[in-house]
Amino acid sequence: MTPGQFIDAALWFPEAGESEPFGPGALVYKVAGQKMFALLTGGSDQGGEDDVPATVNLKCDPGLALELRDQYPAVTPGYHMSKKHWNSVLLDGTVPDDEIAEMLRHSYVLVASSLRRADRDRVLAVLGEDAPDVAGPGTAAPEEA
Repeated sequence: MTPGQFIDAALWFPEAGESEPFGPGALVYKVAGQKMFALLTGGSDQGGEDDVPATVNLKCDPGLALELRDQYPAVTPGYHMSKKHWNSVLLDGTVPDDEIAEMLRHSYVLVASSLRRADRDRVLAVLGEDAPDVAGPGTAAPEEA
């Protein structure tokens, strides 16, 4: 997944917003303007080094975070975040796009679930069971059985 594809996927979620509170090159994604669910840094799409892949920090259930770290070398404890609750994912192509999309959805739902009731109910009702489409241009979507 490229940084551009990640940005599109992160902004797909209901009431997701992008800001740069830490300065240029660190894109923060918040739900309902309140709580961060993703942080994207680096990569040529973000004005970073061309030869350094982008990294995204995503919130994760602690048990699942450990499983993902065991399964994918590109998934490590969250850089500059709570190591228990956040993972850093290197966008180097070693983690499948659909897996990153699922991690992103998981992060969004965890964070949205911690909002006050009115906001939580509103954004989660709009989300439903949907997930962002991560198929790039020219990529055929999988056929349904």
